[in-house]
Amino acid sequence: MSKKALKKIIILLIIIILLTISLVVIHQIRYHGKDEIEIPVEEEQEVLWMPIIRYGIAVDTLDMREYQVQNGENISAILQRIGISPNIAEQIYANTKGVMDLKKIRAGNPYVILTTSDSLGAPLYLVYENTKIQYTVFELFEPYRVYQEENEVSFVTDTISGVITSSLWNAIIEDKSDPALAAELADVYQWTIDFFGIQKGDEFYAIYWKKFVNGNYIGLDNIQSALFKHGGKDYYAFYYQVDSSKKGEYYDEAGASLRRAFLKAPLNYTRISSKFSNNRYHPVLKRHRAHHGVDYAAPVGTPVYSIGSGKVIDKGYQKGGGGNYVKIKHNSIYTTLYMHLQGFAKGIAVGTHVSQGQLIGYVGSTGLSTGPHLDFRVYKNGSAIDPLKMDSPPADPVAKEQIPDYLQFINPVKETLQSLSGKTFLADAQFEEEITIEE
Repeated sequence: MSKKALKKIIILLIIIILLTISLVVIHQIRYHGKDEIEIPVEEEQEVLWMPIIRYGIAVDTLDMREYQVQNGENISAILQRIGISPNIAEQIYANTKGVMDLKKIRAGNPYVILTTSDSLGAPLYLVYENTKIQYTVFELFEPYRVYQEENEVSFVTDTISGVITSSLWNAIIEDKSDPALAAELADVYQWTIDFFGIQKGDEFYAIYWKKFVNGNYIGLDNIQSALFKHGGKDYYAFYYQVDSSKKGEYYDEAGASLRRAFLKAPLNYTRISSKFSNNRYHPVLKRHRAHHGVDYAAPVGTPVYSIGSGKVIDKGYQKGGGGNYVKIKHNSIYTTLYMHLQGFAKGIAVGTHVSQGQLIGYVGSTGLSTGPHLDFRVYKNGSAIDPLKMDSPPADPVAKEQIPDYLQFINPVKETLQSLSGKTFLADAQFEEEITIEE
């Protein structure tokens, strides 16, 4: 081999070596230098154990048995049944002072016994549910504490809409909603709508709050807003707090209070059996004479309430007339009289101050009466007036300076109520159309 050929081979080998070194350096720089790609390694995530808490106690480490208080059963019987000695029971009773009256344990209320989960099953806690929210914990170990707490309550909004066919109650039952809504709506509109005078075809719409404890429905909170279409008129109701430190009230779309000085009626009656008249035929006396009141037919024992705040100025029995009666002076203008009562409510006496809606007596048939009813009369400046035509002044409205805030508050709520109304109208129209097609 010539020197020239050997030289070429050596140069070629040097080039190959240099290329190899370059490739190695490039690889090192790419994967171990500033451009290195790091492949992350998943770290083991720590699994946190979350205890199940009920009544403020971690119950998943214990055995829990649920019961109901039986008729005639008390705490003493319950503690004895689960093996608590009389000496320990006495210490527990001593610790209930100022916390709970053990005489108020009610049959039907639930309670639970929490025990250790081992074979011994030693009782550690007795938890009695006073209400669906409040509960009492009895610690069955030293120092045998007794304390009360409350479950956390969550609130959810819901809506209802319906058309009256027979009564508000039936309409709500047909909607499969909580029947308590009927009473709530009656309370909201008690000053403006006579619910015994509602008519077939009247409509109602409401937005209300529902209460839940541990995911279980426990009842209504209150109605946020409502719309009642009655007698060709729209009655709005919006719950609003004019002062954050005070309880809210219901106002209409203009900010006027729905609350009035007087209720529409002093009782829940069956029917009006006799109206105000200057010449009514008396069924007992068999002659015509004035009847300056309204007779509300109702079963014996039906509660009778004062239609407004005031002072009892007369109470007694009139054999040949009103039977048991109560007379209340509300202010310098209005006085009301309630007659033929079966009896009086506890504490009602001359000089007693009563509040609006306070129980004052019960429907009866005492005195000159042919059957159970309430003879209700209203006097204005000493003269009898027709209770059904009585003009009841409203409570204070939303203050003028608060009206802009009030309107801003109710406008979106009002739109929701109107949308509920629109959906009902649409559903009714579709239903009527389907019936027409079938016919």
